[in-house]
Amino acid sequence: MATVLNPYLNFRAQAREAMSFYQSVLGGELTAMTFRDQGGMGVPEDELDLVMHSQLVVSDSVQLMGADVPSHMDTGGDVANGSISLSGDDEPTLRGWFDGLSAGGTVGVPLEKAPWGDSFGMFTDKYGVGWMVNIAGSTAS
Repeated sequence: MATVLNPYLNFRAQAREAMSFYQSVLGGELTAMTFRDQGGMGVPEDELDLVMHSQLVVSDSVQLMGADVPSHMDTGGDVANGSISLSGDDEPTLRGWFDGLSAGGTVGVPLEKAPWGDSFGMFTDKYGVGWMVNIAGSTAS
């Protein structure tokens, strides 16, 4: 098996909704297991149906994981932090992902021609996750 870097996002009771949203935009196959599925794992009864682990496999090179952090566990700061970067030269796909993932969120940098010649944009999605999109050699002005 090849080595793969998988962004792993933490949520507070929004993992199922967020991962389903990402699947609706990115496509792919989503699998999820709950704390209940794994025998409870010591979480309170009202959190047993939260997502213990989920994985969205879009392709060999695009995979995203996520889970709900139970209320008794520390998240180490913000639940969602950092940024996920999507890049490549498939302009229609990357523009579609930018538009879809940013819906309901806040665009900080519109996806447009950057000084280095590519098209670049940044946004925070409706779940508080930061995203950057860079389209190499984009023809957009």
